[in-house]
Amino acid sequence: MKFMKLGSRPDTFYTTEAVRSVSSEVSSDLIIQVNGSKYLLHKFPVLSKCLRLQRLCSESPESSQNQIFQLPDFPGGVEAFELCAKFCYGITITLSAYNIVSARCAAEYLQMTEDVEKGNLIYKLEVFFNSCILHGWKDSIVTLQSAKAFYLWSEDLAITSRCIEAIASKVLSHPSKVSLSHSYSRRGRDDISCNGAESQRYKPETMGWWAEDIAELGIDLYWRTMIAIKSCGKVPSNLLGDALRIYASKWLPNISRDGFVNKEAASDSDSDSIVGVTSKHKLILESIVSLLPAEKGAASSGFLLKLLKAANILNASSSLKMELARRVGLQLDEARVSDLLIPSLSYSNDTLYDVDIVMTILEQFKLQGQSPPTSPPRSKLKIERRRSRSAENIEFEFQESRRSSSASHSSKLKVAKLVDGYLQEIARDVSLPLSKFIAISEAIPHFARLDHDDLYRAIDIYLKAHPDLNKSDRKRLCRILDCKKLSMEACMHAAQNELLPLRVIVQVLFFEQARAAMTGGKVTELPSNIKALLATQGIDPSRPPAPLSTTTTILAEDQWSVSGLKSPKSSMSTLRMKLAEDDDLDDHDISRHARLKTPSALPNRPKRMFSKLWSINKSASEKN
Repeated sequence: MKFMKLGSRPDTFYTTEAVRSVSSEVSSDLIIQVNGSKYLLHKFPVLSKCLRLQRLCSESPESSQNQIFQLPDFPGGVEAFELCAKFCYGITITLSAYNIVSARCAAEYLQMTEDVEKGNLIYKLEVFFNSCILHGWKDSIVTLQSAKAFYLWSEDLAITSRCIEAIASKVLSHPSKVSLSHSYSRRGRDDISCNGAESQRYKPETMGWWAEDIAELGIDLYWRTMIAIKSCGKVPSNLLGDALRIYASKWLPNISRDGFVNKEAASDSDSDSIVGVTSKHKLILESIVSLLPAEKGAASSGFLLKLLKAANILNASSSLKMELARRVGLQLDEARVSDLLIPSLSYSNDTLYDVDIVMTILEQFKLQGQSPPTSPPRSKLKIERRRSRSAENIEFEFQESRRSSSASHSSKLKVAKLVDGYLQEIARDVSLPLSKFIAISEAIPHFARLDHDDLYRAIDIYLKAHPDLNKSDRKRLCRILDCKKLSMEACMHAAQNELLPLRVIVQVLFFEQARAAMTGGKVTELPSNIKALLATQGIDPSRPPAPLSTTTTILAEDQWSVSGLKSPKSSMSTLRMKLAEDDDLDDHDISRHARLKTPSALPNRPKRMFSKLWSINKSASEKN
């Protein structure tokens, strides 16, 4: 750090019975009281440089030998006053970024201007401030920090604004031109005189070398500094976002789920109560959000979701939460499941996680611009434009639109995976309503789930965590499941899952047999109890069903029916009716059926269902 020495005389101040005096052959004739401390000084050296004291003496009657003056609310206290007094006596004083603000304010208070004496303290301080302090990186930051204690004085003297401008200009400069003496230069110090040798310089490792240093500032000064940096428009938005992340990790570290801060945060000031510290964190959060760059990707999804968690804990405004949710929605495909687990502090429900805010995020994700069509619109390919455009241009536009559409589709696939993982986590919450679970699962478009294995796991977890679900609720839950998209392992698990409705098990078995037929006759190795169940209906588990027509399709609109089988003797209405017959079974029959190990104990209606399913496959085989 830079420093400057003024004066050449040794220090002759001493203390006697709480009174500060100057060792001199001449008796003192001036008594100054500053914040309860008394100084015995001499008029000649002091009044010759302090215009304010001159005026006080001229206005005071000389009735006594020692004139007494009180200086209430002296900026900087006794330390700053004594520094000015020593300057008047020519005693050596050392100025640096740590005390220049208090010295400058004290000199301004005493009116130590050039009108009183050439080369006065204010002039020397301004020279040192402009030529050295503002040219150093750490010096500017330390000076700006110390200016907070003299807010009004610093604003009037433009100390704060000049420091902020100097910091912003250095952020925009090449790092090699900045004298670093903080985060990236802790291996050595930069304590040299203003007119001494050249400063030591350390090249930073990253472009965001400045972020950690300015994170030392309080939120009010930090906000103004970041505004100055952003207003230049030359710093990339991702660097600004990273700087905000560093600041948030430093100043929002101790927030707990109960909405309060840990004792370490509260012990910073004895006067700060828990509520006061929480309000301070809330102000920091709001300021950080206001500084977020508008560009997509400037801040990572993880960072934005951490801010959203803090907003929930600190009970921030709904508008702030909505802004964060909107930003997260724009880049939701980058998030992780753990990021979405936002604690719920709402008094209206007892859920462990805030599911509503995640629904809001998903809605914002869906509100993004729709994927462009995979081919150019016909309206844009009019005859006149065809004549003026070449075939190469049209092909280029076509490829560009397909590329854009593919990227959007990819993000939807990632979000679908993310949501299914999120559903598995929140499904364990016994207080989670079924309607919210279904709403989140249905927020993902059908095509985005290439398979339903993760969704099935989430449903299974939810059924285990909510054993009291009635029959209709279990059916309602399982409607979101597409049995055609289950893997072989998931089908085997579902076929033996006693928590699933019976009709789901029927569908699983049917689609597994249909899949075996369409893949060339390979039959999935079934568990022994499933083999026994099929054997009771005259089905040979080792024999694959007859292959289905290549035109076989299953409509996605009807999750409970199996339609589109092109076998001449198949009757979809009959199959749909058979599946519907299960509605007459109560929960007791279903659970009993799932636990049965012997084929003879099976209910008659499930027997008819399996017979009907096998007859469809058999008729298809005879046809071929």
